[in-house]
Amino acid sequence: MNKILYVEDEPDIQTIAQMALEMVGGFDVMICSSGMEALQAVIDFAPDIILLDVMMPGMDGVQTYRALRQLPECVKTPIVFMTAKVQSSEVQAYLDLGALAVIPKPFDPMTLADEVQAIMNRHHER
Repeated sequence: MNKILYVEDEPDIQTIAQMALEMVGGFDVMICSSGMEALQAVIDFAPDIILLDVMMPGMDGVQTYRALRQLPECVKTPIVFMTAKVQSSEVQAYLDLGALAVIPKPFDPMTLADEVQAIMNRHHER
């Protein structure tokens, strides 16, 4: 369980997250810069978990989430939102939608991989 699809439109955040997840966590990470790009890449990459930014131009995170869930290959793939929008009502809305968890931004690059691993572990214990 080590393949992460990370959907994020900001290049700086992409770089930091990819380094943190690959170098610290040993994950295999594919970065997509948009929801549409993620929809095109997800089936061939077959991620174990998807990290999804909420605020993106064009197709936002919630729209991307819903589109991913329409793909038979992604119905059960765990999806975690990564966002600065972490008011309790917003977090609850993402969880109610079906997200496995919400990771607040800005995230700590030194603990991001451990946080993702812990979320995956909790998911597999269910």
